[in-house]
Amino acid sequence: MSSTAATSGNKADSIEERILDAALVQFGRVGVKKTTIEDIARQAEVDRVTVYRRVGSRDDVVRAVTGREIQRLLTELHEIPARHREMADIIVDLFVTVVTRWRAHPLVERLLTVEPDRLLPQLTTEGGAFFTISVAATTEILRNALRDRELPEPPDLTTRVEVGCRVVHSLILQPVGPTDLGSEAELAAFARTYLTLILPS
Repeated sequence: MSSTAATSGNKADSIEERILDAALVQFGRVGVKKTTIEDIARQAEVDRVTVYRRVGSRDDVVRAVTGREIQRLLTELHEIPARHREMADIIVDLFVTVVTRWRAHPLVERLLTVEPDRLLPQLTTEGGAFFTISVAATTEILRNALRDRELPEPPDLTTRVEVGCRVVHSLILQPVGPTDLGSEAELAAFARTYLTLILPS
C-alpha cells in the first residue's frame, strides 16, 4: 500500500472515530431519540453528509457505537488472563470487569434511565446475537487460559460460560436484590463464592 493510500485510510478512520465519539457524547447527554444527525455532525465538527457517507443513518450510528463499545470491552477482557496465574482470579476479574463497565457506561446508564424501550429489547427479546457473541468470546478467553496453563477443558465449557453470562446479564438488567452487589469488592466476593463453582477454576 502506498503512503498516500495509507494516509487516506487513516484520515477516514479518524473521521469515523470522531463521528462515533460525538455520537456517544450526544447519546449520553440527551439520549438517542432526541439526537439528530445534525447534532452528531456539529459535535464531530463535520457536515451531516459526512456522517451519512461515513456511517449512515442514526440507527446505523447507534449500531456502530454499540459495536465499537462492545469491541473495546472484549479487547479489555482478552487482556485479563495475562494478569493472573489462577483461573479463579481470571473468572473473578472477568465478572467484575463486565458488570462494572456496563453499569458505569454513560450510554447504557442513559438509555436504561430515559429510553428503556430502546435498550431493553436489544438486551432481551432482540438480544440473541449479542448474547451469543458474549458467550462465544468468554468461552474463547477461558479456553485459551486453560490451554496456556495446561489445565483440562471441561467438555461442557460453553454451557458453563452461558450460565455465567446469564448471571451477568441479569445483574445488568436488575442490579437490585437481597444480595448487596453494588461495589467491586462485593461483586468479586460473589464471583469467587459462586461462579468459580460453575466455571473451570
